[in-house]
Amino acid sequence: MPFSRERVLIEALPYIRRFHGAIMVIKVGGHAIVDESIMDQIVQDVVLLHFIGVRPVIVHGGGPEITEKMRLMGKKSEFFAGLRITDDETLEIARMVLVGNVSSKIVSLINQHGGRGLGLYGGDGGLILARKVEPMTVSVEGEEHRVDLGWVGETERIDPEILLLTTGHGYIPVVSPIAVDGRGNHLNVNADDVAGEIASALGARKLIMLTDVPGVLRDPQDGKTRISQIATSEIEALIRDEIVTGGMIPKIRAASLAIESGVSEVHLIDGSRSHSLLLELFTDEGIGTMIYKD
Repeated sequence: MPFSRERVLIEALPYIRRFHGAIMVIKVGGHAIVDESIMDQIVQDVVLLHFIGVRPVIVHGGGPEITEKMRLMGKKSEFFAGLRITDDETLEIARMVLVGNVSSKIVSLINQHGGRGLGLYGGDGGLILARKVEPMTVSVEGEEHRVDLGWVGETERIDPEILLLTTGHGYIPVVSPIAVDGRGNHLNVNADDVAGEIASALGARKLIMLTDVPGVLRDPQDGKTRISQIATSEIEALIRDEIVTGGMIPKIRAASLAIESGVSEVHLIDGSRSHSLLLELFTDEGIGTMIYKD
């Protein structure tokens, strides 16, 4: 039986009270980046969270848009064993797409819906200090190859001061995963890792990762097999039993690291579902998978 409007509001009330004043980091990626209607609904949810007292921080990716922009510019994406090689030109395109395009679109949507968006990247206020990923050895068909990924970084330190200042003054920060190293070089960093490390540095109440799947499924072909809650102690067994596979493995491991570093809970939800943030946070049943510490 469908909920009445008043019942929906009453069910949400204890969650609204519990989350008032809490910092939440929301990582946006996948189809949400390229589908304007999905992004619009996500931003509506984020602005609503802001107005009921939550302090949201958005971290976004943009891999599909980078690939498409490279194609339009006549630049072929170069991969080795599934790993993208980021040369000088690719890095410039990534900066243009992430900082100049994706971030500005999200900020504009926040402003349209009555919030105050603020675009940031790793160099702003020393937010993300990173180091270049060292050349690695990759085995392909029994042969080992030494691979330099180019301008790809891994985070060394997050300085959350600019995020604390801006969220404390009513802004909604939108963070692009472009970092700087100690010499001022720009580096492209994995957005999932950045989101987890920012959430840890902020001591966030929640890290919410919007994906293209409805959480962790026991049967990938059956959405009804969604696991609603997972303890961190269960994660490696789920990977070993191949319940968690492919691109979900780095996401769930990033979630575990964030929790071990002080984040209370991590949620993996389908960002393409209408108003998924609100359904996950303010209903008893939720729609995704919540990961918590035992």
